[in-house]
Amino acid sequence: MFPRHLPDHVATLLRHFPCVAVSGVRQCGKTTLLDSLSGDWQRFDMESVADRSQVLADPDLFLRLHPRRVIIDEAQLAPSLFSALRVAIDKDRGAKGRFILSGSSSPALAKNVAETLAGRIGLAELAPLSLAEAHRLPPAPLYALLAGRAAPEDVVAAASPRLDLRQVLEHWFQGGYPEPWSNGDPEFRRLWHRHYLDTYLMRDVGALFPNLNRDRYRQLIQLLCNLSGTILNNAEIARSLGVSEPTVRDWLGIAHGTYLWRHLPAWDRSPHKQLVRHPKGWLRDSGLMHRLLQVPDPDALATHPLAGRSWESYAGEQLLRGFAAGGIEVAPHHFRTRGGAEIDLVLTGDVGMLPVEIKLGSAVEPRALRALAEFVADQDCPLGLVVNNDEKPRLLAERIVSIPAAAL
Repeated sequence: MFPRHLPDHVATLLRHFPCVAVSGVRQCGKTTLLDSLSGDWQRFDMESVADRSQVLADPDLFLRLHPRRVIIDEAQLAPSLFSALRVAIDKDRGAKGRFILSGSSSPALAKNVAETLAGRIGLAELAPLSLAEAHRLPPAPLYALLAGRAAPEDVVAAASPRLDLRQVLEHWFQGGYPEPWSNGDPEFRRLWHRHYLDTYLMRDVGALFPNLNRDRYRQLIQLLCNLSGTILNNAEIARSLGVSEPTVRDWLGIAHGTYLWRHLPAWDRSPHKQLVRHPKGWLRDSGLMHRLLQVPDPDALATHPLAGRSWESYAGEQLLRGFAAGGIEVAPHHFRTRGGAEIDLVLTGDVGMLPVEIKLGSAVEPRALRALAEFVADQDCPLGLVVNNDEKPRLLAERIVSIPAAAL
């Protein structure tokens, strides 16, 4: 077992809400996390015929017989349960921590939560293993400091590397799914990723969208490997796949909603610049991306033509996983002007406004920081962040800090 960083946040939500939903991509460890919760929780799996029959034969009666400490796994497969949950919760709104829902398919779960349980439920997302979790490290103090708008000098002091470069590169290559991490056999890892994608297409996407052209959708996923970290042009994608632009838009929504793809809208709050308003995105697990690209090992990855884009998505995803595990709410965007100025990631929310540049190398040339420095000045950001592979954190300018990825 790998110690996860999310349980503390889940425990906090249970103290404040009658119901908590834990969502995440299939095989990221949700069941293991829920089984580790303290207390006498009963778990009912909606993929089990027996459990499903017991719960759905009469949902109101089931919840009267099981009024508290109940986990419903893969809850998106039981839509009729949600209205019964609302009734059960409203009978005793003061009671907290009664129910936990989990689900692998966000669109169906999110729809039922939004329509039926709004105001009654706390939300948490479990991602595959972060760099720190894969190496059994506690959460980095960096995330709380960034959420607290700490001074640049304090961020530098807290961002010392906790791992060596080889460990970082191995996690970048391998990705974060727990099962391959628990088995070091390279052949098993290769086969696991291949069959994982087949399972994702058949079980999650196939069940939710039975009319989906799976062969074309699989081609889209393969294409997205080459488009990770780039501005998306739906018309070009549609021509490549031989489908319509609305179809591409729908399929990208499915990929994002099932946690395979991270949609990054353009940051567009500046009235003074000509901004590119098209979104970009990335595959959320670097290991799956590298298997689809047929990258054989970490050494080959370092010289791959798409290494820079892969690293951008990997490091950005590590940041977002760290914030999510700590219950720190951030919304990710990208920034680009028509003149070519670009910032990889602009985070808003509990961190205020935090622009982030991501570099694969260890050195940062001053000219590469021009767009970041201008953004920090224009938006009066307390901090601009550079994530790279340097040996130690550095204060690059008055409000610009570089931190090693090994500190995340």
